[in-house]
Amino acid sequence: MTHPQKVHGDYHIDLSLPPFLHPTCLPAQFSTAVRALKSHSALAGAAAATAGVVGLAAAEESKCAGGIVGNLEAISSKLDNIAKALGTEEPKVETFMFTSESVNEGHPDKLADQVSDTIVDACFEQDADSHVACETCTGTGFVMIFGEITTNAVFDYEAKVRETVKNIGFDAAEKGLDYRTFKFINNLHAQSVEINAAVSGRKQTPETIGAGDQGHMFGYATNETPELMPLTHSLATGLGYQLTVVRKNGTLPLLRPDGKTQVTVEYEKRGGSIKPKRVHTVVISTQHDPAYTQAQIKEDVMREVIMKVVPHDMIDDKTIFHINPSGMFTIGGPEGDGGLTGRKIIIDTYGGWGAHGGGAFSGKDPTKVDRSAAYYCRWIAKSLVAAGLAERCIVQVSYAIGVAEPLSVFVDTYGTGTKPDEDILAIVHKNFDMRAGMLVRELDMLKPKYLKTAAYGHFGNAARQTDPSFTWETPKKLVL
Repeated sequence: MTHPQKVHGDYHIDLSLPPFLHPTCLPAQFSTAVRALKSHSALAGAAAATAGVVGLAAAEESKCAGGIVGNLEAISSKLDNIAKALGTEEPKVETFMFTSESVNEGHPDKLADQVSDTIVDACFEQDADSHVACETCTGTGFVMIFGEITTNAVFDYEAKVRETVKNIGFDAAEKGLDYRTFKFINNLHAQSVEINAAVSGRKQTPETIGAGDQGHMFGYATNETPELMPLTHSLATGLGYQLTVVRKNGTLPLLRPDGKTQVTVEYEKRGGSIKPKRVHTVVISTQHDPAYTQAQIKEDVMREVIMKVVPHDMIDDKTIFHINPSGMFTIGGPEGDGGLTGRKIIIDTYGGWGAHGGGAFSGKDPTKVDRSAAYYCRWIAKSLVAAGLAERCIVQVSYAIGVAEPLSVFVDTYGTGTKPDEDILAIVHKNFDMRAGMLVRELDMLKPKYLKTAAYGHFGNAARQTDPSFTWETPKKLVL
């Protein structure tokens, strides 16, 4: 018997049927459905044939060679091949767990980030042409700033740093640091004359200013939250921010500045599309006064932090909560661990989703594309998702030091795009000027607005009300 073949695009569809499905082996009411499947008139025929087979399984098994039940896998395989050829195959539903973490503003690494961005803002308050690469390290009883700065701004570095440490909440040695008494060390110096000559831009137009360094940067966006950020990251960040709110407004005054949060979410995945299903685990470790009992901390944090941030419909009777799982946490801040600028780059971005080029943000002026181009990539990705062109996407750009134009631009919609990725990339080139000097001006980055980005995330602002300073968080209206 010759098996019929039909060509559909690049696929050769095998429409042959096993012997037990030959029309002579089936009652008349199912023969039409099987012939429809063989003729490939429509997927409706395939559905009808499948229904007919299942309905006859018990009654006809003994009459047909090999048995219908024993051959259902062969039928399913053939129908799957037809669906693949037609492009109508339903993606398999998978479930997976994903976890993101965050840290509070009193974590020593975050203290360092905030001090570094305090210096950036102080420079930009007086000189928009400032070039800043300020690092901070902190430990028991000291804070040191070091790196390279070229600026016309004149200010009291020590006073600025002490004010930031005070605002975080380190006002007593027993909390981990006292803003009044810690040792301050300033080891800043001028930027290299060779680097400054290549990237200063003081005698160049914005169109010709070169990138401040080489590197590759990423932006990511997803439609799983209103702010177009990953839910795991938004929840972890929001919990950390809420810990700070209730500490500072007096609701839970026995909390101290240091702390960490972590959230695991169960997701459903269909192809490249993902959907949060439930919160699997919440972990909160918060520094506290010795008088605060663990039992009371658990009760208060559950009521005033977790239940104020995590959507109740995402919590079920299987959700796990770990609140101060290690027990006492009274020693924190720089007394508990050393801190250094740029050690929380995943927390600063997307909580492990998307990708990261490796460059930290805090302490850098926007001529450093590590920072400015990463913000710009977030703006591109968020604009694409907000426009409905994809459910989620990642954007990458790369640069060479002293060169204005990006070396490469990449877009991936994970198969969720309404257009092919190459068409979406064309839309990106049509709408966004990725030259190093131009992107800084388009997002109005030459202003003192960086300290507020240094804790609780540079993107999404899920923890805080919409802030117009985060210009990269306002999607651009695209010309399609």
